[in-house]
Amino acid sequence: DDAAVQRVMPLFECMGQNLQHMGGPGAGQHTKMTNQILIATNMIGMVEGLLYAQRAGLDLDKTIAAVGAGAAGSWSINNLGPRIVQRNFDPGFFVEHFIKDMGIALDESKRMGIALPGLALAHQLYVALQAQGHGRKGTHALMLALETLNSIRTSDSEP
Repeated sequence: DDAAVQRVMPLFECMGQNLQHMGGPGAGQHTKMTNQILIATNMIGMVEGLLYAQRAGLDLDKTIAAVGAGAAGSWSINNLGPRIVQRNFDPGFFVEHFIKDMGIALDESKRMGIALPGLALAHQLYVALQAQGHGRKGTHALMLALETLNSIRTSDSEP
């Protein structure tokens, strides 16, 4: 209940800054799934945009700086975009764990009777990425799956 949460809030504040009590049992899990859905579909747009920019012959660092400051700006493009350009796919969050979370979100959406085709697409792309041997890389390694799909690379260096 709210009173119990308020009593332990000082402990939570030691662990983070953006603290929200989302409600009763399950509300936090649903909030996490909302986050994962947003990241999954945003990640597709980010890597597709970078693939497009690369194929168009643009300087990827300059492109990230330009679009990252506008309406297309996001934490992902501004923080993970440069890491993709550098071919640094070290995990902040593992692909294999992301696949698990997307599976939970897809199961819950089915139970709720809602269609989430973007999430289903992202899930399949990440399953393909894992099948390519990249399950222990970060979620931004989705670039590797789309590069394979398109037979292109954003850099001459190996991941």
